[in-house]
Amino acid sequence: MRVYIQSLLTLITCCITLHGATAQKLPSQTQSQPPQTQTLPPHIQTQPPRAQTLPPQITSRIDSLFSQWNKTSSPGCAVGVVSNDSLIFSKGYGMANLEYGVPITTQTIFHIASVSKQFTAYSILLLEKQGKLNLDDDIRKYLNWFPDLKEKITIRNLLNHTSGVRDQWELLAIAGTRLDDVITQDQIIKILAKQQALNFKPGTDWSYSNSGFTLLAEIVRSVSGQTLRQFADSAIFKPLGMKNTHFHDDYTEIEPNRSYSYFTPQKDHYVNAVLSYSNVGATSLFTNIDDMSKWIMNFYTPSVGGQKEIQELTEPALVNGGKVRNYAKGIVADSIYGRQRYQHGGGDAGYKTFISVFPEQRMGFIVFSNLGDVDAQRKNEQLAALFIKDSSVKRSKSSHRDSTQAILTDTTILQNYTGNYIADDATRFAFTIKDHKFYAITPDRKYHLLITAGTDTWQLFADTTLRFIFSGMGAGHPVTEEIWPVGNHLHWERYDTAAKTDRQLAEYTGTYYCPELDCSYRISLKDHRLSLSNAKYNDSPLTLYGSDHLTCDFWWMNHLHIIRNAKNQITGFELNGNRVMHLRFVKKLPEKSGS
Repeated sequence: MRVYIQSLLTLITCCITLHGATAQKLPSQTQSQPPQTQTLPPHIQTQPPRAQTLPPQITSRIDSLFSQWNKTSSPGCAVGVVSNDSLIFSKGYGMANLEYGVPITTQTIFHIASVSKQFTAYSILLLEKQGKLNLDDDIRKYLNWFPDLKEKITIRNLLNHTSGVRDQWELLAIAGTRLDDVITQDQIIKILAKQQALNFKPGTDWSYSNSGFTLLAEIVRSVSGQTLRQFADSAIFKPLGMKNTHFHDDYTEIEPNRSYSYFTPQKDHYVNAVLSYSNVGATSLFTNIDDMSKWIMNFYTPSVGGQKEIQELTEPALVNGGKVRNYAKGIVADSIYGRQRYQHGGGDAGYKTFISVFPEQRMGFIVFSNLGDVDAQRKNEQLAALFIKDSSVKRSKSSHRDSTQAILTDTTILQNYTGNYIADDATRFAFTIKDHKFYAITPDRKYHLLITAGTDTWQLFADTTLRFIFSGMGAGHPVTEEIWPVGNHLHWERYDTAAKTDRQLAEYTGTYYCPELDCSYRISLKDHRLSLSNAKYNDSPLTLYGSDHLTCDFWWMNHLHIIRNAKNQITGFELNGNRVMHLRFVKKLPEKSGS
């Protein structure tokens, strides 16, 4: 407490020097619930004086973007604007710690979540520059503990999210680990070492995988003999003068000036968001606005690494034979306002972060928040719009398209494809014929007109880049592949909507075991409804679609695809979710009672 009071006295002294005798006193430390309308005192609101080099109308507009959090009763944001080799604007809004009334400043430390990934990627590229690895090496060359899944997974695959390795957060959650539990690097490694399958063949698809960046951190350790924290500190942070930045690999470590994070379960009511990660690579970088500005400058004036490494870092991924994704290596290479941009966001345990770099304009924008409800990307883009002139080509309104081309003279074949469909990720569509036109219908009953694009292939009338390819009519089990730009796709199966009796539902009940994660879930029947239970979680109701698709409210168990044997008996299910596919659970046989 003594150190804290001394720090506040130092801050007051500095602010009085900057703003004169009109500076107000800090809010009372004993005031547990300041009025909602109370804004931060002037001496805290303006940091530092270099921000005033901008025209007042610009600083005022920036303030207005973050005004809703600029009060002593709210978590908030730290904001930075970088131009050439200077941080031309930096300011804190709201509180770093609500319990002790500590305000956010440009020196406040934030956990920046997935924005961390670009530093992991750059560490790999610096090791490549040193000749210690090649991006096309098989990862098992450096990680002999990783299972042989009969597919070559390269370092490049990990960097680009094209490896097919299942996501660690979903695997942990399925196994019974809450994300606010203590999660260590070794714990993640043990789970990844037991994997027996991939989401897809490496290089053929794209799926965001935090696991890939944990594996990259372990490759850094294997190649350099240093932890990712040690290597990044010596190779990136110290050379750039980022004195307040590190990979936080021990959740118990005390970090001065750290912000704490919050959620809002109800309006203006905040609760602590627990961050207890002791793992790095995919996340866990601690930094502040001042330090991040130095990293941004390195994109267009590289002093750590060179232009070759920056180009490699920001080179878009190639998927499935050369189709380009805008995701590069731990960072997204896209465009906005007609300008090239490098960007990435992050969200963990109440922290929301987003940085963007406009290399041609030699500018960058930083938004760090300790409130899970903040849309950091939107705020970052609004901030950038105050400085980046929009040069995008304004498309003239095209003439109204003639939908008569969608009128069908013969709908006989299409009758076989109408009905309700469910996808791998548990989303649903229905297809129907209405007024001699073919439509896709979303669960919220919105109709999307389809037009033919060849045999059994249909595309959206409003967006012809999205296609549905139907098959399986002869087998009596119609399916469709939904394909949209850059090779993305979903597999959909048709299901019937007939209600099931309790006797029919009873066949799904039982205990299901996953050997890869050494965990079990139980399906039970109560009050004519199936539910899913686990020792670690509350029960969740299950919804049955057709005979083989169960969904529930657990984000990590949202689609259970039933597996049957030749006798049509249920033998297990395959979990297909957002970032975990083909994870098998085996139905245990009921134990025989003693004679």
